Amino acid sequence: MALKVLWALDVAKTQYYHFKAIIIAGMGLFTDSYDLFCIPLVMKMIGRIYYPKIHRDVDQKKWFEVPTGIASTMICVSLMGAVIGQLVFGRLGDHVGRRRVYGVSLVMMVVASIGCGLSLSKLTPMVFVSLGFFRFLLGVGIGGDYPLSATIMAEFANKRTRGAFIAGVFSMQGFGILLSSLVFMMVCSIFQASADGHNLTTPLELAPSVDIAPVPPESDLAWRIILMLGAIPASMTFYWRMTMPETARYNN
Repeated sequence: MALKVLWALDVAKTQYYHFKAIIIAGMGLFTDSYDLFCIPLVMKMIGRIYYPKIHRDVDQKKWFEVPTGIASTMICVSLMGAVIGQLVFGRLGDHVGRRRVYGVSLVMMVVASIGCGLSLSKLTPMVFVSLGFFRFLLGVGIGGDYPLSATIMAEFANKRTRGAFIAGVFSMQGFGILLSSLVFMMVCSIFQASADGHNLTTPLELAPSVDIAPVPPESDLAWRIILMLGAIPASMTFYWRMTMPETARYNN
């Protein structure tokens, strides 16, 4: 009986639920790529805000940079979490079920995305400790999303279109990368217009005796908004993921 069910799935015609599964799984990878690729841009912004000291003995391009060790840690910690998430959630998906674990990884991504925009205080060390913790948690959720999205799509698809459907799901990563850059430019443009009202002196216009560049007070919100926006696309598919039936291949 199980073999007959699997054969029926392999020869089934492409239907509405196939495309629905592509959207549900694809939005997860869309969010994954947005969260992973927006952080290098955010590090540039954080450097301008939390490291405003001007070092006139170095090239201007190296002003306001987050120390390499800290910046690398903020970028790599989510990748470390992703490795753990793939192993843990992939194993749980085989034992507990794809749908249940799929929802847990999504919740982790939403909570961590919001948490990345929060910090325990405005002290620079605490900002990075808080950001690093939530980036790791976000990475675990992202890591769980990758194997589950691929597996669910493969198990829903028929034999003829399986490769194309999986490719469609993973192609959403490109759109997520593109959106991260667009959101960064849009948010920066909005806050730049707001900062112009303060009539602050640019770093190059400062007197030689001044070594701290002024920072608009509202600029600290910009990078937080960029990170927290990553929770929106994931939240949009939460209902669909919770109502998605368990795959027939897993049940058989």
